[in-house]
Amino acid sequence: MGFCSAVTLAFATIFSLAAVALLAIAFSTDNWLTVRVSDKLEGETSRLADHYGLSVEEMEQRMKSSPLFFTRTRGLFRECYPGQKSEAPTQEDLNLYMSPVETWCRNLDYYIPDEDGQTNQLDAEQMTRIHMNRAMVALFIVGFFFMFVSFTAGVRGCWKTSPSNITASAILMLIACLFSAGGMGLWHGVEHWERNKINTSSDTELFVKTWPKELMDATEFKYEWSYIVSWIGVGLALISSILFSLAAVCIRTDKEREDAMNMQYLMPVYHQKQGHAQQQQQPYGPYGYAAYPGPYYGSQYGPYNY
Repeated sequence: MGFCSAVTLAFATIFSLAAVALLAIAFSTDNWLTVRVSDKLEGETSRLADHYGLSVEEMEQRMKSSPLFFTRTRGLFRECYPGQKSEAPTQEDLNLYMSPVETWCRNLDYYIPDEDGQTNQLDAEQMTRIHMNRAMVALFIVGFFFMFVSFTAGVRGCWKTSPSNITASAILMLIACLFSAGGMGLWHGVEHWERNKINTSSDTELFVKTWPKELMDATEFKYEWSYIVSWIGVGLALISSILFSLAAVCIRTDKEREDAMNMQYLMPVYHQKQGHAQQQQQPYGPYGYAAYPGPYYGSQYGPYNY
């Protein structure tokens, strides 16, 4: 293996491993989006009560129970609230639990499976959002599968120094990159759908169009490190695919150069061996003519012996 193919293949492997690691971290963490609610909302209780048609006491109780009035982080599967459980929403049907990083979280419901037929009560916009969420998760999972198959083909290609296997690894990594990028695109699609298309009010989801103006002004949305890490992983997967393709070209070029050099050394030796064999099979006389066995004129063994 030449210098070009070895270096390119090494960098392709490093970038592919980094891409898988970053995408796996982003897929499993809950810091894609931070929804920060300002403390100034506490001074708008009376206006919020007028918007919801509640008394001030009922509005205060709602502000303690609904997640919409709490700062939180959202991932692909969970929504988490920083601090102690006493600082989290008190709504009973949230089913809060302690996450691995010791924050209180609730699961985002994709209705898989829909055992009680809850989706029958949802309108078309909400069902579209649910289908986009399901497709988003499926695309990420399929992307991880193609990355695993790409690693298998890459290991086989490195072991056998096979440009065809390295090319297959590049194609599979490109497919994985496209699936992961599609998952990111659907995540943005879900975000847009929630904020601009759904007109149904909810005490838990980000259906911004139904929020009162006071809540909208006090809420800030910010992309967090899990989201950034995910896009970096997609970019590294694309770079890895390109480097695998270049490594396959380098390996193929090295093999062609080696074959040409081997033919250059083998051809003269073949002609020398062939000429030597002819010399052994056919003796020549002193003047370059072929020497044939007698009898000759004047030979003592011939018929003209006088």
